[in-house]
Amino acid sequence: MPEGDTIFRAARTLNRALGGKVVTRFETQLPQLARVDHDTPLTGRTVQKVDANGKWMRMYFSDNLILLTHMLMSGSWHIYRPGEAWKRPRVQMRVAIFTEDFVAVAFQVPIAEFHTAETLTRHRSARLGPDVLSPGFDQTAAIAQLASHPELEVGVALLRQSVIAGLGNVFKSEVCFFSRVNPFRAVGTLSRSELATLVSTAQKFMTANASDSSGDNIITYTGMRRTTRRADPSERLWVYHRRGEPCRICGTAIQAFKQGLEARTSFWCPKCQPQTTETSMS
Repeated sequence: MPEGDTIFRAARTLNRALGGKVVTRFETQLPQLARVDHDTPLTGRTVQKVDANGKWMRMYFSDNLILLTHMLMSGSWHIYRPGEAWKRPRVQMRVAIFTEDFVAVAFQVPIAEFHTAETLTRHRSARLGPDVLSPGFDQTAAIAQLASHPELEVGVALLRQSVIAGLGNVFKSEVCFFSRVNPFRAVGTLSRSELATLVSTAQKFMTANASDSSGDNIITYTGMRRTTRRADPSERLWVYHRRGEPCRICGTAIQAFKQGLEARTSFWCPKCQPQTTETSMS
């Protein structure tokens, strides 16, 4: 599943490509979108902006129309020049937005809805926790929000978007490792310093992987996600997908186990992340 950094970068790219441009054609295979387009056509509207909120993407059109999408496990947005061959088959297209300069295509996007500003305020995406990639991210508020769920295991809490928005399974495991917090501990057992370290590390890792040095260029790929800052691509993550491999700090074999009702696998080092610790990595 794409995590918040992927959605943030995709929204930034779409905003650069489509922002301020007039829609020249709109195509969709989704009946609920086609009905809206039939009644109030997209063609002729201006794309005002595209942004991200956690794992949700919002594309704002003139005359109070907003396209809200979520990628879940399989969805992705592509950018093409007019006439350029698509890299995925047309049958996988769910939404295509054409402008004079670019074409934005959503492939296999499972959730795509049109909203107005009013209906969007009632959508569940408006009830997310603090978004770690938001310019106005408030670490104090995020710590308080996390602490308000003492019954949850840490790994479950970090994935719950109503607690903190944007983190997915990769960052959950990586943030817990770097913070020296076992993902199976209850939030209520964490010290204030551990809560603060989890939140600050989440913001640090997500921001680093959403960083932009492209100026105003249209960049659709920024390389593999990394949390270790190591140059070797094989050493880019601390624990994720490294079950049985040696910990990069102590050499202990990394463990993995499914966690929570959604059975998402958590990876951790049993020595660096014991059930009780208040130490964090510098």
